[in-house]
Amino acid sequence: MSLLHQDSPEEIDDAALGESFTKGTSHVVWASVVAAIIVSVAITLFVLSVEKPPASVGEVLDVWAHPMHVETSGLDANGAPMPKQSFDQVLIFAHVRLHNQSKDPLFLHEVLTNLALGDGIRSSYAASASDFDRTFLVYPGLKIAHGKALPTDATLDPGQTLEGEIVCSFRISKEQWESRKNLNFTFAFRYQPQLVLTPQAAVIEQ
Repeated sequence: MSLLHQDSPEEIDDAALGESFTKGTSHVVWASVVAAIIVSVAITLFVLSVEKPPASVGEVLDVWAHPMHVETSGLDANGAPMPKQSFDQVLIFAHVRLHNQSKDPLFLHEVLTNLALGDGIRSSYAASASDFDRTFLVYPGLKIAHGKALPTDATLDPGQTLEGEIVCSFRISKEQWESRKNLNFTFAFRYQPQLVLTPQAAVIEQ
């Protein structure tokens, strides 16, 4: 470059501005990357602190179904005559295991069996422990082993496991039962989300 040629002030200012802008852009990029990492870590820590494992877990160990055609005796509980009734019915027995993996007691207050049929979902409440035992007296021909009833109003202490059997009744025919699309069980606890369990083993018909 000739000594007679000198950069004009405008050219010097433009060059300095370009260099300064390049350096500033680099700093902005790195700051954005660091900020993104910090935000990601914060979100991850928040999710881990908020999301807790479910309070209850369980499994359906066995399921038995007993389709039957029922005809009433024509007498009421006092022995007085009453019209006879006949209907199809399916009794569903299940052997289940529940576990409280939380630090607080769990209060079971409802157990339901849910059937998905062609006309929609039907649900039936599980019988109480006393009615479970009565089922084997009312239907002495049942070939299902009389196990220990699962209390439908049980309290599970922290770390406790509860195991037993339930029975539900559906006024459906054997054909409707065999055409079912799905079968699962709902365990409702007070102040906690419901626990829905699907049997893994095949249903045994008796």
